[in-house]
Amino acid sequence: MTLQRCARFKPLAAALIAAALTMTAATSPAGAENAENTENTTAETGMATPIKHLVVLFQENISFDHYFGTYPNVTAKPGEPTVFTARPGTPRVNGLTAALLEHNPNSANPMRLDRSDAHTCSMDHNYAPEQRAYHDGKVDRFVEETGNHHPGCDPKAVMGYYDGATVTAMWNYAQHFALNDNSYGTTYGPSSPGAINLISGQTHGVQADSAGLHSKGVMDGTVIGDDQPLYDDCSSSKTPIAMNGKNAGDLLNAKGVTWGWFEGGFRATSVDADGKAVCGASHAGSDGQLHGDYLPHHEPFQYYSSTANPHHLPPSSVAMIGKTDAANHQYDLSDFWAALDAHNLPAVSYLKAPAYEDGHPGYSGPLQEQQYLVDTINRLQQSPEWKDMAIVIAYDDSDGWYDHQMPPTVNPAGAPAAPGTCDQAAAAAGDYVGRCGYGPRLPFLVISPYARENFVDHHVTDQSAILRFIEDNWKLGRIGDASFDERAGSLLHMFDFQRKTAAPQLILDRQSGQIATQ
Repeated sequence: MTLQRCARFKPLAAALIAAALTMTAATSPAGAENAENTENTTAETGMATPIKHLVVLFQENISFDHYFGTYPNVTAKPGEPTVFTARPGTPRVNGLTAALLEHNPNSANPMRLDRSDAHTCSMDHNYAPEQRAYHDGKVDRFVEETGNHHPGCDPKAVMGYYDGATVTAMWNYAQHFALNDNSYGTTYGPSSPGAINLISGQTHGVQADSAGLHSKGVMDGTVIGDDQPLYDDCSSSKTPIAMNGKNAGDLLNAKGVTWGWFEGGFRATSVDADGKAVCGASHAGSDGQLHGDYLPHHEPFQYYSSTANPHHLPPSSVAMIGKTDAANHQYDLSDFWAALDAHNLPAVSYLKAPAYEDGHPGYSGPLQEQQYLVDTINRLQQSPEWKDMAIVIAYDDSDGWYDHQMPPTVNPAGAPAAPGTCDQAAAAAGDYVGRCGYGPRLPFLVISPYARENFVDHHVTDQSAILRFIEDNWKLGRIGDASFDERAGSLLHMFDFQRKTAAPQLILDRQSGQIATQ
C-alpha cells in the first residue's frame, strides 16, 4: 500500500475512527462469529510444545547489567524500604565481579542506583556509538561514547545499575522462573531496529520510495535509527519509512494462527481535519511531565503494508480480536484485556506498555515499569489461559547502559570487532550492511507454568529467538532473505515440559515488587 493509496481511504477511516471513539472495550461479538473467513477458522492445532498462548512483554532500553549485574546479591543502604533475600541455591549469573565494580576498565566504576534514582537521563544508544563503547572487546569506552553528555546529565551515570532493592519484581520473577544471562540485541542500535528484529529478524528492506531512505537512520536500505513508520497516521516524521519483506504476522496469517500487537495509547482519541487518527492519550512520566502514551516507532508492524493499521481502526468485535478485520491485528492495549476476559486470547500476543510504563529512561523508569509488569503478569496468572501460557519479558535495546559482556560477533560471520569494520566486511562479502550484531546484552525472562524454576540459562539467544520460537511452535516456516531467525538460539532450554507439577503462581505487590501477602 503506497502513501497515496492510504490517502484514498481517509474519508472512510475518519468515519470508522469517529465510531470507535464511542465504542466500549467490550464490543459485542454478535455477527462476527458467523463471518465466513477461511483464514480465521483454521484450527490452531499441532503445536510443537504445550504452549498455546505466547505473550511477549516488549519493554524499553535496559542492559543486562543495569538490572541484573549483581544478581542475586543486594547491597542496600540502611533505611531503604525494600529488602530482597535470595532463595537458597540461587544460581549465579555472568555479572559484575568485585574487580569490575572496584577497578573497572572504564573511566568510572559502576555505581549502584536505588529507588530515589528511579528517574535518570537516557543514554546514547545509537548504532555507531554502541559499537565504539565496546572498543574492540576492551569494553572501556562507555562514558565517552554512550554516556549522555547533554547539559544536566552526567555521562558517568551510564555505569549505573539497580539491584533487587529497586527492580524487586524482576529479581523475584528470576527467582521463581527462568532468566537468561546470555541474550542480546540482534543488532546494535535503538528502538526501531530492535522492534523490527523482534518480528522479522531482518532490518534490511527499506522501500526505495520511502521518504526516509537517505536519513541518518537508514544505511543502504537497512534501518539503524528511529525513523517512524509510513503506515501510521500518528507518525510525526517528515521522512517516514516503509519496509519490504515478511514478518511474523505474515507467517501467522498464512497458517491461520490468531495474533496481535497490543500497545498502550494506540486507540485514536480524535480525528484531525484531514481525517487522520490522533493518538492523544498521555500520562505523567518519571520526570513528572506529560508524555504521549503511543510512540509510532515502537510499533514494528506499522512499517509493513501487509500488517499495518494506518488509521488505528478498532476491532469489529471482541470475537474478532486476533483475526483479520479492519484492525489488521494492531490494537490498543485495552483490546488485549477485552479478549482475555472473553476467553478469546490470541495464540501470539505482543504487548507494548504505554510510554510512561515501558521502562525507557528519560520519561519512564524501573518503578513505573514494575507496576505495569506486575499488574499484567498477576492478571495473566489468574486467568484460565495461564495453564498453557508462556510470558516472555524482553527488551528492544540497551539504552547504551554499561554491560561488561562483549557481544559475540555473528554478523557478518568472522568479522573483526573494531567499530566500522563489521559493515566493511559485510559490504566486501556482498552482505547487507547496517546489521552488525549481536548488539548489547539485554535482560530476558520466561514466566510460565513450564518454566524452569530459579534457573539461569547461559545459552546464546537474541531478539529473533522469540521469532524462531513462534515459527517452530506453530510450524510457520522461516522469514528468509538472511533473517536472523536462521541462526537464532533456542528458548527451549528455559522450559521443562516434562515436569510433573506446574510452577506455582507468583503474585507480587505492584509497589514493592515483593510477594503479595494474602
